[in-house]
Amino acid sequence: MLDFIIIGGGTAGLSAAVYACRANKKTLVIEREAFGGQIVDAPTVENYPGIRSISGAQFASDLFDQAEALGASFKCETVISVARDGDAVRVTTDEGNYSARAVIVAAGCEHKKLGADGEEELLGNGVSYCALCDGAFFEGKTVAVVGGGNAAFSAASYLAGIARLVYVIHRRDTFRAEKSTVEKCAGLNTIRFVTNATVKKLVGSDELEKIVIDENGKTREIEVDGLFVAIGQTPDNGAFGVELDGDGYILTDGCCRTDVKGVYAAGDCRQKSVRQLTTAAADGAIAVSTAINDLM
Repeated sequence: MLDFIIIGGGTAGLSAAVYACRANKKTLVIEREAFGGQIVDAPTVENYPGIRSISGAQFASDLFDQAEALGASFKCETVISVARDGDAVRVTTDEGNYSARAVIVAAGCEHKKLGADGEEELLGNGVSYCALCDGAFFEGKTVAVVGGGNAAFSAASYLAGIARLVYVIHRRDTFRAEKSTVEKCAGLNTIRFVTNATVKKLVGSDELEKIVIDENGKTREIEVDGLFVAIGQTPDNGAFGVELDGDGYILTDGCCRTDVKGVYAAGDCRQKSVRQLTTAAADGAIAVSTAINDLM
């Protein structure tokens, strides 16, 4: 029987694997797609302590290599269910069954996409889903934030201190964000609201140059250097048999325990306020340490 099964091969999952293997625990990481997680798409990472600058792909590759060198094993399979099985936790995938003394769910979540032409092609070249991660690259430039909730206005407020001009583009004429937050942004000279508008196309050869929007039924072009999409995230935690909040995120205590004995959660898949590389790595370490103290 394994000591740890880690579901998800992003920063949280691979960090957990590093800590588990360093504790001499037999560890399997299961990932349904590509190892590395969302950070693979980031052209440059400059907000991870101790690393001045690195590509997201290199960061993910280095972390994978570190976990592998320490003894972690890996399988590309889709998890169907997780359940207690006596003193162990059983993980069923599309390929078979595995048992471990502890399971760490680090399945992450996906940013909702606009679905606009050019969005995928310009990802990392002007298109971002994280203002806190990438905002510093747009100092003194013109950017746009798409969304009308608290996340969008948090991004706009942050970018207003960096960029020359920030457009907030929302498909309705009212915002879902808290009134005080909206009023604060409305009072900033660097922020412009564009309502009843949807982004239809992103234009640029190597870098984003402008966006084409439908505003009140009319086509309009806005020249921007960056576009930050903040229309929500989508977790996919239904297979793990643990308690979720109303948005589908895994509920945990401060030590990453779920409501199921032997099952822990780490990274973006769990309910939390900050989703960054540093917090994902921290969650992986905390979940492993907690499991070892609880069960081993």
